[in-house]
Amino acid sequence: MNWTILFGALLVLFGLSLILKVIFNIDVPVIRVVIALFLIYLGIRLFIGRDFSLISRNKNENIIVFGQRTISRIEDGMEYNVVFGKGILDLRNTHPSDSHDIFIRLNTVFGSSDVLYNDTIPLKIKSTSAFGGTRLPNGNTEAFGTYEFITGDSANRPYIILETNTVFGGTLFRKM
Repeated sequence: MNWTILFGALLVLFGLSLILKVIFNIDVPVIRVVIALFLIYLGIRLFIGRDFSLISRNKNENIIVFGQRTISRIEDGMEYNVVFGKGILDLRNTHPSDSHDIFIRLNTVFGSSDVLYNDTIPLKIKSTSAFGGTRLPNGNTEAFGTYEFITGDSANRPYIILETNTVFGGTLFRKM
């Protein structure tokens, strides 16, 4: 954690509280706000499992934290994570080879994920939600539990196997 940014933010909070108190006669409990922000920081850090910053310095294309990004380069066996942000997973140009399936995992925690797909690619979707929502290609909505969905007409064709895990967020499948 960059201590100069933290110290600067504290000075700004104290200054704003003084202005609100003197001009508008609004008393803001700055110490309580600072403690609450610190507890929120610790909670987010526990969810993510590592340190994070509000300014994205993340060079990993598979993780979206406090931001928005479209992921169009999909690789077999990869895990994509959206935490407190919005991620668009573009499957329209991803085609499984003739011999094997493509496996992808998409985790959404306190965020929103859109999965763009087209009808030419068969999908096998295993969706798990807890206190969140997943809207599947057939229009079914799942809020809690696990649901499996298969598109395509042939069981012999290779599929894109997509496992989605949504916690306190939303995942939406959109046909393009």
